[in-house]
This record gives sequence, structure tokens and C-alpha cells, in this order.
Amino acid sequence: QVQLVESGGGLVQAGGSLRLSCTASTRTFSNYVCGWFRQAPGKEREFVAALSRSASSTSYTDSVKGRFTISRDNANNTVYLQMNSLKPEDTALYYCAVDPAYYQPRTSVRDYRYWGQGTQVTVSS
Repeated sequence: QVQLVESGGGLVQAGGSLRLSCTASTRTFSNYVCGWFRQAPGKEREFVAALSRSASSTSYTDSVKGRFTISRDNANNTVYLQMNSLKPEDTALYYCAVDPAYYQPRTSVRDYRYWGQGTQVTVSS
């Protein structure tokens, strides 16, 4: 069982930046693909960004391309989501997720076995 702990959410004005962090309770973090998802009130959980085991491949949803960057620090068992030029429509509960079954980035909720508890991001206009 892998536990994930997210941090870094908060309230920010439109145009601002936040960096989310997610630390995993596994010594083999480099064997997991990582992803970030978000869920706004009344909406389904949606894909945001994903990263391969080696960090050589990434995938982003179109609405965040050029603004968000996913990265990982395998030595510290942590995946990050740097969010710049934030917009009010980015407001959501953000979740990190990992899975050991794949090598390349995965964009489906169904592909991830382990999930964090979520961290709230609120962007004011």
C-alpha cells in the first residue's frame, strides 16, 4: 500500500503561481508513473498532467499546456506540479496519483491505483 500526501494548495489571484507537491511512502518511487488530476464542484475528476517513470515523457491536458509543468524527484519520492498563469477555471481539488503497472504517462483515472487526499486550489478573478 502506497500513501500519498499532497501539499501546496491555496488561494491565489488570477495570473499567479502555485507549486503542488506530492510525497509517496514507497522506497521504489522510481517504478511508478505519476499523474495529477483535478475535480471542480459538480464535475467529474479530470486529467491534468502525467509523467513517465524516467521523467522523459510528459502529457498535459490542452487547457494547461504552456502553463503547468509536472516533474519528479525520485530521490525524495516526490512529484510536483508547477502552475503558472493561473485562471479562475483552474479552481478545483487537485489529486496526485501513482501506479506501478506502466512506464509511460497515463491519462485515465482508471489507470491509477494509489491516490492522495487532495489539495484545494482556488484562483480568484
